[in-house]
Amino acid sequence: MAAKVSKSTQDNIEPLPIRRLQESLINRIAAGEIIHRPASALKELIENSLDAGSTSIRVTVKDGGMKLLQIQDNGCGIRKTDLPILAERFTTSKLSSFSDLSQIRTYGFRGEALASISHVSHLSVVTKTKSDPCAWKTCYADGVLSPPKLGQSVDPKPCAGNDGTTITIEDLFYNTPTRLSALRSSSEEYARILDVLTKYAIHNPKVSFVCKKAGSPTPDLSSPSASETPNTIRLLYGHSVAKELIPVKVSSKDSKPARTGDGDENEDTDTDEPSDDPESWHADAHITNANYQAKKMVFLLFINHRLVESPRMKRAFEAAYNGILPKGSSPFIYLSLEIDPRSVDVNVHPTKREVHFLNEEEIIENISDAFQKALAVQNHSRTFEYQTLLTGAVTNSEPELSKKRKGKQREVSDAEEEEAPPAATKDLKLKKTSSQHKVRTSLKDRTLDSMFPVANPAQVAKSSGQGNQGQSESIANTLRSRDVKESECYLTSVVNLRQKITKGKHRHLTEILEKHTFVGIVDLQRCFSLIQHSTNLYLVNHGSLAEELFYQLGVRQFGNFSRMKLDPPPPLRALVEIAVNAEESTKESTLSKSQIVDRIVKILVVRREMLAEYFSLCISEAGLVESLPLLLKDYTPNLNNLPSFFMRLGPQVDWTSEMECFDNFLRELAYFYTPGETVVPASASDDAAAQ
Repeated sequence: MAAKVSKSTQDNIEPLPIRRLQESLINRIAAGEIIHRPASALKELIENSLDAGSTSIRVTVKDGGMKLLQIQDNGCGIRKTDLPILAERFTTSKLSSFSDLSQIRTYGFRGEALASISHVSHLSVVTKTKSDPCAWKTCYADGVLSPPKLGQSVDPKPCAGNDGTTITIEDLFYNTPTRLSALRSSSEEYARILDVLTKYAIHNPKVSFVCKKAGSPTPDLSSPSASETPNTIRLLYGHSVAKELIPVKVSSKDSKPARTGDGDENEDTDTDEPSDDPESWHADAHITNANYQAKKMVFLLFINHRLVESPRMKRAFEAAYNGILPKGSSPFIYLSLEIDPRSVDVNVHPTKREVHFLNEEEIIENISDAFQKALAVQNHSRTFEYQTLLTGAVTNSEPELSKKRKGKQREVSDAEEEEAPPAATKDLKLKKTSSQHKVRTSLKDRTLDSMFPVANPAQVAKSSGQGNQGQSESIANTLRSRDVKESECYLTSVVNLRQKITKGKHRHLTEILEKHTFVGIVDLQRCFSLIQHSTNLYLVNHGSLAEELFYQLGVRQFGNFSRMKLDPPPPLRALVEIAVNAEESTKESTLSKSQIVDRIVKILVVRREMLAEYFSLCISEAGLVESLPLLLKDYTPNLNNLPSFFMRLGPQVDWTSEMECFDNFLRELAYFYTPGETVVPASASDDAAAQ
């Protein structure tokens, strides 16, 4: 019976009438195709700013761009006469006829971005050209001018402003609740915004990009103008990527990639000269060598300066690394491909995320071959991390290299073996040293490093006690101090702190500390230890010495600290309360202990974004301490001193001055990291710091 009813119902269906959709509905549907999320709106506006010749682009974000997304540039601006049609669909200054599409060299060409944004948000524009005496402000709704307030005129209003354009988007997707509810959290949307800005900053190193959250005093992303692509990659992706980069250039005229760095004669090629061949192309890439390994591939692809995606290219480049990287590892690839506009079809995707071009397979194959050749050259020299002797722990038996560690030592190259001629080697062996100049040393002797406990017990090496002389010489050649790379920082205060340390360096004292042998602890309470250098013995205050060491490590790694995660994260207030309750000097204060705790917690929570950015000291909105800065790898400070550390950050740090703030904070961090108690008389504090 049900089947019969269904069939009879089917027979009675009448064709529905075809209606013309309302213009507002058409525009809202089109807006949904172009503006998917705040990051896609930002991409369109950044491209407009770059088309306008901007050298500085500043982005302000609130709630992941859903409440506020503001883009300010210093480009050529917009004429006042063009403002009435600025947000209408298919209004553009980039095209006049369809034939212009085959020669398009700008980012935008359809004139749909601002129109789409105006249909799903509250849009306002402030713009000024160089010839205008003042700036002009307008508001838009559904593609047309709208009054800022009810009853006011829709005409552009004169206002103060700099040359360029400032576009403000508020309440994005306020009239499309389904799209708004489909978006992720504000933090994830903000991460997507930073990702888009990072990619455009790397491709446009001559343009300054700044991005920050509304109300935040410090930016989350900042790149200088007039820079170079490798420097920008180093700044935004870190030193670990930048140090392994290989620059590769290849074009349709070259059979081999012209790698920068192989010679100055290869740097200037004729690939940048204009060519009448519509199939001409050239590529400029920066790829990582075999020493860099990441879990996820980072692929930045720009075709004719347009950020696009190409799954086919990505698979081809991954295949080029298959024989070089271990399974599960991925490279970093930045590729800028410039093709004759006549060979590129940019109008194949609503958001211009994909493009089609002629000879795609041939171009991909040539670029992959160029990558493989560059990697083959670099593959002759690879770096492997190894460790031969550790002084970070004391065991009952004598320390020695384990068999597993012996197998991981790097082989000495032929070039190193042939550095000294046989005659010179023979003379060195025959040279005799007087007895009074001989120093009793052993590779098993401890240094001051052994006073720092090793966090990872797997790194404690065991001894077999049967090392021969050749083995000892090999260990001596491979023993190296842990090198802490200096972070890149352009803050004047940090530069001054580093210059102050360099200026105060004592050459002889530095040599003693680099080549000393630890004899033993003389006085544990007063932190006195005995070290030997050459034929001399020195009495040192190892507490003050360690404190100065950690301070200099903090200055050296400023803004690029590793993080020591606390799991579970302790509450900040509870830590401060422990320290305040144990502090006897609080009785002399006019404030109660609870008031002192409130004041210290407020100081740190208000500045938690600055602490996270500069010092990797992460405090959540709920007041939980999630991570601490890690000054020295494999060394964990005494966490029993954590309450005292946070309590001292309140009164001991001058938060009003940038240089004093950084200096005081790093001093307190070094004091927290110092093992044991540093007992120094108050009158001698300056002398101890000088030591």
